[in-house]
Amino acid sequence: MRNICMTVSYDGTAYHGFQTQPSNNTIQDILERAIRSLTGETIKITSSGRTDAGVHARCQVINFITSSPIPLVRWCLALNTLLPADIIVSNARQVDDNFHSRRSADRKTYRYTIRCGKHPDLFRRNQEYFHPTPLNTEAMQSSLPCLVGEHDFTSFCSIRSTKKSNVRTIYAASLECEPVDPILQSYGIHIHVTGNGFLYNMVRIIVGTLIQIGEGKRSADAMSEILSLRDRALAGPTAMPHGLVLWEVLYDNDEISS
Repeated sequence: MRNICMTVSYDGTAYHGFQTQPSNNTIQDILERAIRSLTGETIKITSSGRTDAGVHARCQVINFITSSPIPLVRWCLALNTLLPADIIVSNARQVDDNFHSRRSADRKTYRYTIRCGKHPDLFRRNQEYFHPTPLNTEAMQSSLPCLVGEHDFTSFCSIRSTKKSNVRTIYAASLECEPVDPILQSYGIHIHVTGNGFLYNMVRIIVGTLIQIGEGKRSADAMSEILSLRDRALAGPTAMPHGLVLWEVLYDNDEISS
């Protein structure tokens, strides 16, 4: 028996999220069916995080236990022939028996992209939230540092969350702007948030609040106050899912062997 770990990238537009649902139209469902077709085994995969419907991943990490003798170098090539074009696996490696793609993760980074300006980008419309009116990105950027550190993020957590604790540690939060596209007269705003874990809808609620700050509906100082009051009703709306990407998952190098 081997514990196999892989990186999965996907466009989540057509799926009901990562985790298995009764609809059978999730990333997990598709991956498990492909593995069953390849090996004949009915396998339950573990992921580094559960992305919602419409959310994407550049670097989702999965692992599963298999008795298949398929060489590591063949796994991804074989699976990619069975997967739809909007899901790709890469970097198959064998890991320690106790490796767990979620519990073993040191930190995760999510990226949210807003397209701000006159016209949306036709080719990136499924990965960007389009905002046609100007945003004050300086105010948005200045509101982010208060999120860094260990905090209770109740204000930025869906009321449907079932987690026992809303305390999480954020290591970095930043905003960067792309140059203006002269044809579209618009530009991408990328918001990166890195932490040891995230609550349900946490990044999307942070972004919804940031957008209100950028629109001038809230001051840049409001973010700190909202955080401290621990009340979801005080934060902004939950931003649309399609702008969100699970960007990176990092592990202790000693836990993953080639």
